[in-house]
Amino acid sequence: MNIEGITEDDIANYLVNTPAFFERHAELLGTIQLTSPHGHRAVSLQERQMELLRDKLKGMEQKVMEMIRHGQENTAIADRLHRFTRALMLTPQAADLPGVATREAMHQFMIPQAGVRVWGVAPAHASLPCARDVGEDAKSFAASLTLPYCGLNPGFEAVQWLDDPSTVMSIALVPLRHGAAAATFGLLVLGSPDPTRYANDMGTEFLMRIGEIVSAALSRLLPAAH
Repeated sequence: MNIEGITEDDIANYLVNTPAFFERHAELLGTIQLTSPHGHRAVSLQERQMELLRDKLKGMEQKVMEMIRHGQENTAIADRLHRFTRALMLTPQAADLPGVATREAMHQFMIPQAGVRVWGVAPAHASLPCARDVGEDAKSFAASLTLPYCGLNPGFEAVQWLDDPSTVMSIALVPLRHGAAAATFGLLVLGSPDPTRYANDMGTEFLMRIGEIVSAALSRLLPAAH
């Protein structure tokens, strides 16, 4: 729109900066007709404003509901992590910790399969299933991980530590270290038949927390001087 040099922006700026205009011409408010986005019928300015407000409130309600849902999900995750940690802390015998860690991980976080290996254990724990031989390639790969690995199952040795490796499509590999600068002493493997469960673009913060908790628990299997 451009009438004798006057543009729509000029009109809009004038109305914004001249709030008394509609006070002087109040009759215009009742005669202005706009198109409703709901059915394309003609509505008054006041009705159109009410529709805009309703749409805005609806959008705000949806955002609030989404925030509540995320809050509930976060609370549920925190509760599961609490129960997982508590189960490990209440395990009196160090030899039972690997089984508790994998069993509780599957139960609390709905993980289909989980396994763990620890190397360099104290002689008293050398006969545990988790202390079985691990290839040097697997150890080197675990040591190279600064973050948990997530992705499709390419045939890692660690997948064979699971009960049914042939069904595993995606995996998460979580290195076990007792301290940020400490050497890697184990590897936690989580497996799923769902190829999208552990994707290479997923966040790993939660897996890191699980790894830290399991690392702290399973460090009891290591020699006292470790």
